[in-house]
Amino acid sequence: MDGLNTRRIVLLGKTGAGKSSLANTIFGEATFKINHFNDLKTHFCEAETKSVNGRSITLIDTPGFFDPGRSEEDMKPEMVRCITECAPGPHAFLIVLKVEKFTEQEKAVITKMCEYFSEDAFKYAAVVLTQGDQLPEGMTIEEFVNESEHMSDLVKKCGGRCHVVDNKYWKIKQQDEYRSNQFQVAELLNTIDKIVLENNGGYYTNEMLQTVEREIQKEEECIRLSSGNMTQEEIRQQAKSRVLEKHLNKAPRTWIRAFVGLAIIAGLLATVLKSTFMKVLTEVYHITPLATVVDEQIAKTARVSPPVSAIEKVVEVAITPVEAIQKTFDAVLNKLYD
Repeated sequence: MDGLNTRRIVLLGKTGAGKSSLANTIFGEATFKINHFNDLKTHFCEAETKSVNGRSITLIDTPGFFDPGRSEEDMKPEMVRCITECAPGPHAFLIVLKVEKFTEQEKAVITKMCEYFSEDAFKYAAVVLTQGDQLPEGMTIEEFVNESEHMSDLVKKCGGRCHVVDNKYWKIKQQDEYRSNQFQVAELLNTIDKIVLENNGGYYTNEMLQTVEREIQKEEECIRLSSGNMTQEEIRQQAKSRVLEKHLNKAPRTWIRAFVGLAIIAGLLATVLKSTFMKVLTEVYHITPLATVVDEQIAKTARVSPPVSAIEKVVEVAITPVEAIQKTFDAVLNKLYD
């Protein structure tokens, strides 16, 4: 399948909203694993590409990014995976909700979406409600949405784009064409075509997605030089895997650097503060402590500068070795991770 003409679609929503089931409904087969037990540890970002109604589509199924109880730290690996999979950017976001009351949790999903992406993402978004069997007889999804002010506002933000499916009961052919997954998926794909058209054939992107895409392209060039008979799709997949691995490995490295760096600085500044305290004991209370290198530096500087300037200069002297140590530490880390 031609990657250039593939539509990248990200499914967003809390755990249990039916994202994975919706992805399977769109593909018409059980491609994505359904997480029946809401076990957050086993639910991770997945991406699959298939041809649907003559279109090449990549669906990116996200874990519960917006679930209460999931820490930012816990979600970082999955965010990195999602960004890598949809780089240089998704053509559409599907905000997945159930046909039920719009609660504070649903509001939190939208707030988080704006935090992770931006308000611009709504230009590329459509709302898809699952469990369509709960829709009252004879009622359209637009009528259901209009009964809730918050849900209505959300759909308006998404340009009025709203669809409904039922991943369980609408699999067989229904007498009412409207209550048919086949009909609704066709309508949804038409909506995605319109989203792409309205955005001049483009996709949602931001600085982070563009940076990741540049990294992927750089890896593609390296792989291509020694790829042999690899297809472009295989090269792309391997490049994404390499970039993902690099970004996932950066997390502990950054944490170690920050932790040790802070420890070094804290230790040296503690020495400076201790020495300043000793100086006060010596000059004000005439108590003579054991001489230290920093005490001598303060004493020398104090003769030609006011006390505050003296302390500032000693801190400056202390910070210089901190920078040197930090650079050495970075060099060691770079060697370890190269």
